[in-house]
Amino acid sequence: MAEEKSLNFIEEIVEEDLKSGKYTSILTRFPPEPNGYLHIGHAKSICLNFGLAIKYGGKTNLRFDDTNPVTEETEYVDSIKEDIKWLGFEWSNEFYASDYFEQLYKFAVKLIEKGLAYVDDSASEQIAAEKGTPTQPGIDSQYHSRTPEENLELFADMKAGKYADGEKVLRAKIDMASPNMHMRDPILYRIKHAHHHRTGDAWSIYPMYDFAHGQSDSIENITHSICTLEFIPHRPLYDWCIQQLEIFPSHQYEFARLNLNYTVMSKRRLLQLVNEKYVSGWDDPRMPTISGMRRRGFTPESIRDFCEKIGVAKRENLIDVGLLEFCVREHLNKISLRRMVVLDPLKVVITNYEENKTEIVTSEDNPEDPETGYREIPFSKELYIEQEDFMEIPSKKYFRLAPGQMVRLKSAYIIKCEEVVKDSAGKIAEVRCIYLPESKSGGDTSGFHVKGTLHWVSVLHAVKAEVHLYDRLFKVENVNAQEGDFKDYINVDSLSILKTAYAEPALKTAKFDERYQFLRKGYFTLDKDTSEEKVIFNRTVTLRDNWVRDQKRN
Repeated sequence: MAEEKSLNFIEEIVEEDLKSGKYTSILTRFPPEPNGYLHIGHAKSICLNFGLAIKYGGKTNLRFDDTNPVTEETEYVDSIKEDIKWLGFEWSNEFYASDYFEQLYKFAVKLIEKGLAYVDDSASEQIAAEKGTPTQPGIDSQYHSRTPEENLELFADMKAGKYADGEKVLRAKIDMASPNMHMRDPILYRIKHAHHHRTGDAWSIYPMYDFAHGQSDSIENITHSICTLEFIPHRPLYDWCIQQLEIFPSHQYEFARLNLNYTVMSKRRLLQLVNEKYVSGWDDPRMPTISGMRRRGFTPESIRDFCEKIGVAKRENLIDVGLLEFCVREHLNKISLRRMVVLDPLKVVITNYEENKTEIVTSEDNPEDPETGYREIPFSKELYIEQEDFMEIPSKKYFRLAPGQMVRLKSAYIIKCEEVVKDSAGKIAEVRCIYLPESKSGGDTSGFHVKGTLHWVSVLHAVKAEVHLYDRLFKVENVNAQEGDFKDYINVDSLSILKTAYAEPALKTAKFDERYQFLRKGYFTLDKDTSEEKVIFNRTVTLRDNWVRDQKRN
């Protein structure tokens, strides 16, 4: 009997809140800023928020915190919605912080009327200087004592667009001596004459993230507002606003964000990689974005499994990307169709096989799923095998093809190498073999037993394909711990393009929603740039984790 999984600390809180009657049902939210594409770290938050609602019969809102028109685009909104649906989740309501701009403005007016907010004309540098340091208290702004009447008028003029960007801000009046720097009269509104992706030019002032975020949770009656650990010092401000505005007391709970080795998770850094052309775009298969992982061939099931395995913790840690790769291998092994593809071809001529003869052999589509059945593969006199599957002077434990040595061709025959043909430069051009007619797979009566089995493709029937081999984008484990520019640590070998690989004919009808195991080579999927003129496959992951072994070898 499977051991029952223990609750994480947020599930314990939810269960206690429901048991005590604090809430009759829960409402969570996923609140992305539409200023970039979602990455694997967001997937953890998505699985947590939506997963809680599913487990406890609640609901989840999708709310875009679109309070900075300079960095936000509709493209990002659309990509975020696509990613959430692809991961397998549906939101109950779709909201935007911009839906609440009028309400948030009224909240700010209420704080001004209560003498708890004021308009400050100081330059940003002066505001920062007057805030003090973590060990020294700040000092009040010279505008701190403006009357509510004056502040209301100035704030209305800010809204009306009478001032330039940066000329004035609205600040909360809290405590310039607070040990929490976020409570030292934080800025609530700033002036931005910028076109908003939803409200157009209707607003000249925009709420700061900290003001919009907490109050939006309250407006929606969010019961459990789940954030990452860096928002712990922000929570007192959310609570202060809720208390002073006398609105629904949404409560924030913090968990450790996902940190993954050999990559970066900062949207600012990911944007740099895109803008500076280190990658082909947000959906480059080397990126940790959900769209990049989808293009590379990761499955939503494997990402959800990964998020489940890493759990929900209160302490930051660095997760091994090998665990993510393990999860995708586990799933792909179950669902992938097996196909033979030769990536680095070497020609094999079977000298005792009839000219112009084509024979059909059969091979299983997926031994993990017998219901998938078998496929037919043409076999002929001339074949391609991998260059690495032949060695002219073999080592002692080399069980693949070599002069005088025998191997089995997968689902076909045993062959024996008898001759090596070289070109004028001394490079091996082809190998000539004989086959054992009585050794056909499924009916072998030859009496020979060989240790090596190779994949192969018939030259006459081969489908030409371009194959992209992806590896980790960075060559150091903890990119954030390195000195200097993070881009100095990019792995220049993170992408290898094989222009001419040869695939068995079944891949002529490859589909975008199918996953394939290229025998002995890894798991692959069709790339979105595939066309009738060119078939492109992306390697999702190797069959085994070779990274650690290769690093030790280097």
